[in-house]
Amino acid sequence: MIDWIVAERIAALVAGRGDAAAPRADLAELAAESEARVVAYTGLVPARPLPPPEGIGRREWVRSNISSMRTLLDPVLERAGKGLGPLSPPMQIALGATLSAEVGVVLGYLAQRVLGQYEVVLLDEAEQEREPRLLFVLPNLGQAVGAFGADEREFLTWVTLHEVTHAVQFAGVPWLHRHLAALVGELLRSAELRIDRPRRLRLPTRKELARAASALRRGDLVALVATEAERETIDRVQAVMAVVEGHAEHVMDAVAPDLLPSLHRLRSALDRRRRTQSLLGRLVARLLGLDLKLRQYERGKRFCDEVVRRGGRDALRQLFAAPETLPTLAEIEQPEAWLARARINHGG
Repeated sequence: MIDWIVAERIAALVAGRGDAAAPRADLAELAAESEARVVAYTGLVPARPLPPPEGIGRREWVRSNISSMRTLLDPVLERAGKGLGPLSPPMQIALGATLSAEVGVVLGYLAQRVLGQYEVVLLDEAEQEREPRLLFVLPNLGQAVGAFGADEREFLTWVTLHEVTHAVQFAGVPWLHRHLAALVGELLRSAELRIDRPRRLRLPTRKELARAASALRRGDLVALVATEAERETIDRVQAVMAVVEGHAEHVMDAVAPDLLPSLHRLRSALDRRRRTQSLLGRLVARLLGLDLKLRQYERGKRFCDEVVRRGGRDALRQLFAAPETLPTLAEIEQPEAWLARARINHGG
């Protein structure tokens, strides 16, 4: 249903190439140092070697993410297309053109901004079939170094710490990939059923109108099309991602002080970059849910910072003890509630 070749061409056009000089720091050396520090701090020991760091351009980032999206979405879209009935061919053409353009614009916009990515396909079978990658988008990193007036090695060390923390999380927590893949699979099955059995045309209830208005105010556009059951699954996905992102943000700051004399300035500059965009950029970010991603960073980091303050690093390590120990969205806002449920002594 999605013409991935068209989507990739649109994404490449939107992304451009970036004209900043690529950083010269040794990514392999930075990744090895980062892994040692992250493992020592978190207590998470990778069960397999981490993927080697790759310095790439925007178009290679687009290609890699197109490949991941195809692996994830093609089976669902193929089954959904078969359920469209006698109008299937023309509907697939119309839907395919729209989806191809949307995917291309989204990936092209993201390719302009992403600095690094631990890329993993969230499907159970993909863990063996498709190796994760540790990617660093060199023109974007060069552009950020110049914009921040940062020391190149310091800035790349800091970004590498974040992405390597993700790699350690997934390689050191045996159930994490399976757990997230199961949640994503649940959402994809729900979406497939919704395409197969569209709701009959009717006026929305007062409750549905109120929920839509609330979702628009929050910029949570997913809530406009999600059922109640899907909303619960989305909440669980968001809680996991807030933990994964917040844990990485906490760790990168916790292990970096002796490596990064400019840590405070870098943190301020990166936070500013995440918030400061053009009017068009802010609109696109809101429509794509990137403001939600920012909230995941902020809420997750505040949660992890408070957990360590109250219970120390041992408390932080309990986060990944089992799927059941992960905090809910409500507990992310109330770390003391999670600490109490996890039975961690946080009197200090």
